[in-house]
Amino acid sequence: MSERSEGEDGNVLRSKRDATRYQILAEIAERQPAVSQREIADAIGVTSQAVSNYLRDLVEQEYVRKHGRGRYEVTKQGVDWLICRTDELREFVRHVSDDIVGGVEVETAIAAADVSEGDAVSLSMREGALHATPGRSGSTTAVAVTDADEGTDVGVTDFEGVLDYDLGKVTAISVPAVREGGSDAVESDVVADCAASHDLLAVAGTEALAAARTAELDPDVRFGTVEAVREAATKGLDVLLVAVTDELTAHTDALREQNVRYEVIDVRA
Repeated sequence: MSERSEGEDGNVLRSKRDATRYQILAEIAERQPAVSQREIADAIGVTSQAVSNYLRDLVEQEYVRKHGRGRYEVTKQGVDWLICRTDELREFVRHVSDDIVGGVEVETAIAAADVSEGDAVSLSMREGALHATPGRSGSTTAVAVTDADEGTDVGVTDFEGVLDYDLGKVTAISVPAVREGGSDAVESDVVADCAASHDLLAVAGTEALAAARTAELDPDVRFGTVEAVREAATKGLDVLLVAVTDELTAHTDALREQNVRYEVIDVRA
């Protein structure tokens, strides 16, 4: 019976000795039968002498079988030990990911004033971004986990309350394909007037871009408009979407999925 290691009853990370043994066994299993102690030492960041000492112990414990100079093989007992330790590591990683990291929800907000780590803050949605104001004056509060100057990003956690804000609305203007009149078929003055009452202008398609430029408008979004328009509206922004007719359905389908209000208006000349 081989000697039981100090960390064998728990996570291999709790024992530096077992962690090194684990790494060496894994390296041997990958390289066997021709094993260079120097390569293993370089791979795991220890000295060649340390690898030699560990190999001698692993052979004595029957985790490794030596077939001659520089030729080693992991035994069935060694493979079983590796599998057991790997299962423990996998469970430990799951615990860290799900129970520790996943349990600490941190969001990012814009600091409405200077904030110090540990400060209580009130949260609000403005201009499509979460904002954190020092103090507990709002219906939704949190605690800052980083320092931040006014106008910069701050991490917040320990949320209390429900963030209450209105979803944005999307107004869609359909622009026919160039074969059917393109941007010339759209009333540019109406497009300009609509843009003035919205927070964001998105265009989808070349004809739509041409229609915006004819109206002397500079689009905020030109690419990835389906995701961008939907995201902007769910963050409380009103969006004017100018889209080529055959691209409009993809946008309206995405908006319906998120229960975002939208209307399609006809501004053809």
